[in-house]
Amino acid sequence: MGASDQLQVSLAQIAPVWLDRDATVAKVIDRVNEAGRAGSRLVAFGEALVPGYPFWTERTDGARFDSRVQKDLFSHYQEQAVDVEAGHLDPVCAAAARHGIAVVLGIIERPRDRGAHSLYCSLVYIGPDGVVGSVHRKLVPTYDERLVWSPGDGHGLRVHGLDRFTVGALNCWENWMPLARAAMYAQGSDLHVSIWPGSEHNTHDPARFIAQESRSYVCAVSGLMHADMVGPHVPHRELLLADDQGWYASGGSCLSAPDGTWVIEPVNEKEELLTAVIDHAEVRRARQNFDPVGHYSRPDVTRLLVDRRRQGTVEFDDD
Repeated sequence: MGASDQLQVSLAQIAPVWLDRDATVAKVIDRVNEAGRAGSRLVAFGEALVPGYPFWTERTDGARFDSRVQKDLFSHYQEQAVDVEAGHLDPVCAAAARHGIAVVLGIIERPRDRGAHSLYCSLVYIGPDGVVGSVHRKLVPTYDERLVWSPGDGHGLRVHGLDRFTVGALNCWENWMPLARAAMYAQGSDLHVSIWPGSEHNTHDPARFIAQESRSYVCAVSGLMHADMVGPHVPHRELLLADDQGWYASGGSCLSAPDGTWVIEPVNEKEELLTAVIDHAEVRRARQNFDPVGHYSRPDVTRLLVDRRRQGTVEFDDD
């Protein structure tokens, strides 16, 4: 096993300081520093971690139209969302550059190119040079997420080289979308990062089947959230806590090898930095009998068209 084939990766299963962007970014930086000091070249975090997943929708009658409660919560969420252009992630980028470690981070984005008021569930890749390589806005928010998040586009469906590996990543149920996965495979992804809000019932099966389908390593990284973590700064806190005092998201982060076996089995109900060394030779061995976009593909029969233009509502021609 040649040294050049080995890559140490870390899965940061942490809870946000829920709906507090700056405090959550500080926790992220602590884990980036910890993973970097341990020698990891990649650290990944859960979906929507900064500033947190919108757990309130199913607990506060989220579909009620023109509800003051929903407007208050959305307004607070928007205020705590991430404006990448404003530099909200600059401290994370600086930590990545300091340690030479890549970061995959789930955020709630408030993008200026869409008016800076609607929110997107975005996945950010920061390279080991500390530069944001891509921002992928979730293609389809799932179920009650659609009450809070806007649908994204294909602009961020990109992969990134990291030593011998090529890193691709998708948000939550995008990992169930065959064509979204195929778009990543076609670009050479062999280290797939799937990020989730939490719970093993989400991570367990996809981590293994995506590994077997793609003949790649798969990191499934979840967040955590317990009712005890709803802070006093959260609007309408009493409604969120009225009926449910347990886990909203219990983790389940795990790492699967290209044959679908566990490198790290799912871990639940605790904050932990999970670290392992993976071997690119295992990817090459697994591709000997099946390569989904190589020798086991038929582009003369089936092909995929991916539109990676950033969507917008207007084009200005000032000439």
